[in-house]
Amino acid sequence: MRRSESRILTTHVGSLIRPPELLDAAAKARSGDEAAVKAWEDSLRSSVRDVVRRQLQAGLDVVNDGEFGKSSWAAYILERVSGFEVRPSQLKPLDWLGRDRQRFADFFAEEMPNALTGSATEACVGPITYTGQQAIARDVQNLAQAAAEAGAQETFFTTVAPASTAYNGINEYYSSEKDYLYAIADALREEYQAIHQAGLLVQVDDAVLANMYDYVNESGPGNYDRWASLRVDALNHALQGIPEDRIRYHICYGSWHVPHVADAPLSAIVDHVLRVNAGAYSIEAANVRHEHEWEVWETKKLPEGKVLIPGVVTHHTTSVEHPELVAQRLVRFARLVGRENVIAGTDCGFAQQQAIRRVHPSVMWAKLESLVEGARLASQKLW
Repeated sequence: MRRSESRILTTHVGSLIRPPELLDAAAKARSGDEAAVKAWEDSLRSSVRDVVRRQLQAGLDVVNDGEFGKSSWAAYILERVSGFEVRPSQLKPLDWLGRDRQRFADFFAEEMPNALTGSATEACVGPITYTGQQAIARDVQNLAQAAAEAGAQETFFTTVAPASTAYNGINEYYSSEKDYLYAIADALREEYQAIHQAGLLVQVDDAVLANMYDYVNESGPGNYDRWASLRVDALNHALQGIPEDRIRYHICYGSWHVPHVADAPLSAIVDHVLRVNAGAYSIEAANVRHEHEWEVWETKKLPEGKVLIPGVVTHHTTSVEHPELVAQRLVRFARLVGRENVIAGTDCGFAQQQAIRRVHPSVMWAKLESLVEGARLASQKLW
């Protein structure tokens, strides 16, 4: 994993807005028609090539495939594992929204009705095994080839964490919660290893670890720590055999545009985050609900040899952050944890599901360009 040895390096969280032609090809491919599937695979390959080149042109140092081969940041995994049954008629409450559902019921009724009614249940009804070998081989090959053609020095590939797998799920098969989570971890290990063996950085995405804080704590003090500890243990189990400096761990507080009053304070979850066997930690830090939490690093020591990837531009607003603001954020973090231990990043992805975009594509690229310029300005001040 590259480090900021002579300047602040730049990256992002992963999910980028898909081009219309790729979305159109994906929609047609869902019919299963052989020609339509082939057309989608061709479109996917060329789209990945284009987005890698575009990231490098914007000045980003560590790039990826935009998650173009996936339907979403987390739900995609249900297309790559056995054992789950999706039940659209059995609605499960969106526990990961916490008590904001009650605090802002009128808001949710208008803006996000399924927060009140629930979403389809993802039931585990059989043994969980990995079945996505063909899909992951296709995706890592597309990224590796695109990176080689464009001259990218370092690339990362995103994958879901055990805690965020089937986040609307229920276990009806395994005898205990631990057995269920470790079965997920054993299945995910195959995907993690495929990414690592392709020479890509493994980025594990885990929004649900942070987002369940409010809901789990409703049932009593200490319950969240027990809940999170089990899931971090399962993740570390799945990551065994991959060097820490080839792993990035990303948490955020949900990319939906809601009030976020129920979000976990970073101070309450940071110990769980740092216990993940990763070389870098990507943490939301530009969102107005969380920007103040840079103060956590005044007292919490970043472990020796680890890297912090703070979000310094956010997907939550259309306004493009001024490069000077980005620089101020980066200098603040660098002075707390060491300039060589900071890589500039984004809060979260710009399209957590393939058909959803948080800002216009032109705004997304402007934000990434501002991130790069802000890192340049911060580097001038720090070196």
